[in-house]
Amino acid sequence: RSSDLKMAAQQSQSMEHQDEDAAELHFPKEFENAETLMISEVQMLLDHRKQTNESAEEEQELSDVFMKTLNYCQRFSKFKNRETMTAVRNDLSQKKFHKFELAALSNLCPETAEEAKSLIPSVEGRFEDEELQQCLDD
Repeated sequence: RSSDLKMAAQQSQSMEHQDEDAAELHFPKEFENAETLMISEVQMLLDHRKQTNESAEEEQELSDVFMKTLNYCQRFSKFKNRETMTAVRNDLSQKKFHKFELAALSNLCPETAEEAKSLIPSVEGRFEDEELQQCLDD
């Protein structure tokens, strides 16, 4: 009996995983209420954490993972100030992009609708090329 239960649990898990597909905007349940962040926003948060740590009386050593993540964000961040990040987020939010698409578009900054569809397959078929191009140009 326990082997039957294990098999049923494994089949259930594999069925759930089959349903996960970012290209189709199918994500695990854990992500339903999660917010997506742009790399620039993550950098801002990590910079703040680092500054807070440096100004503390007892400075803590920041982990390798923290520093590697910060370095990655500094390297690939597209926007340098909060106002620009807010404007980009607001503009893309008004266009009915899924939160995953919003983050991907703002992180990758594709120049053409064709490039956007190639990098983010879920936008294909949901937006006309002209509409998508207008969003990218804005």
